[in-house]
Amino acid sequence: MNTGEGKVVCVTGASGFIGSWLVKQLLQRGYTVKAAILDTNDPTMTEHLRALDGAKERLHFIKANLLEEGSFDAAVDGCDGVIHTASPVTFLANDPQAKIVDTAVKGTANVLQSCAKVHSIKRVVVTSSIAAIANSGTPLTADVVVDETWVSKPDVCRKSKNWYALSKTLAEDAAWKLAKQNGIDLVTIHPGFVIGPFLQPNLNLSVQLILDLVNGAKTFPSPYRFVDVRDVAYAHIQALELSSANGRYLIVGRVIQLSEVCKILHQHYPALNLPDKFGDAGDEQIYQVSKERAKSLGMINYILSEVSLRETVESLKEKGFLKFSG
Repeated sequence: MNTGEGKVVCVTGASGFIGSWLVKQLLQRGYTVKAAILDTNDPTMTEHLRALDGAKERLHFIKANLLEEGSFDAAVDGCDGVIHTASPVTFLANDPQAKIVDTAVKGTANVLQSCAKVHSIKRVVVTSSIAAIANSGTPLTADVVVDETWVSKPDVCRKSKNWYALSKTLAEDAAWKLAKQNGIDLVTIHPGFVIGPFLQPNLNLSVQLILDLVNGAKTFPSPYRFVDVRDVAYAHIQALELSSANGRYLIVGRVIQLSEVCKILHQHYPALNLPDKFGDAGDEQIYQVSKERAKSLGMINYILSEVSLRETVESLKEKGFLKFSG
C-alpha cells in the first residue's frame, strides 16, 4: 500500500498520541515524514518513533515551537502535505487563556502561515475536535444528531470554563480564515474522545482519564464519544490523499454511557473494582453523532469501543502505568 512513495508529509505534534500513529501509518504507506516536535533531543519524543518500520530511511525530526512565528518554515518546506495535530490537550492550567487558548490559536496560525510560503503543499489537514462542534448551547438530548454544520460558540465555552473547547473552536476559526486568505486547501478532522493503544511512553489526557477510571476516579465525562486512535489517524491520511475531501469531518465511533464502559472493562478485567452505579456523576442521555460525511473518507467500519478499551488497558499495563492480574 505504497500510496505515499516519493511524497513528503509534515506532521506537527508527531510525538503525541495521534501524531505517533500518524507517523506509523504514513511510514507504512511509503511516505517520507518530517516530524515537527518541540525538542529533538528528548528521547521521550523521539525513541518510539525511531523504532517504527521505515523510520531509519524516511523519518526526519525538526524542532519547532507553536509560539514562535516562522518556527515551522523548515518543517513544512518541500512537503506535499501537512497534518497539524500539535495543540495543548488539557482541561486545566494556571492561566488557561495563555497556556491553552492562545497556544492553540497562535500555533495554528504559525503553522498555516508557514504553509502559505510553500507552493508544493497540496493540502493541509488540521486536527480539531468534536469540542469545536458540540458546544453550541443546544442541549444534547436523546433525539439530537450532532453533525458538521454545528459550530461551538466561544461564549458558551467561556461560560462553562471549557478552555479546551474554546481553544479548538478559535483555532479552527483561525485556520479557515488563513486558508481562505492564502488559498490553502484545508480539511479539518473532529475526533471524539480518542482511546486505544498508545505508542508514546507518556500518558496523554484521554488515556489518563481511562487510567483514572480504572483506578476508581469519581468524576467522568459521560457519555463518552469514543473513537480509536488508529481510526483517527486513518481518517487524517484519507483527508490528505482524497482530492474530493473538503470541509469538516466528525470522527466518532460510538457514543457510550459510563455504565457501559464499566461493564466492558469489568467483563475483561474482573479484578478491577469498578462500581455499577455512579449517582449524579454517572450516565447522561445518549445522543447521536453523525457518521454520514465521514463515510466519504472511507470511514465505514470503526474499531469497536470494546476492542479500543481493552487495548488501552493492555497498553497501560505494558508500559507500567497499571498493575493488576487478570
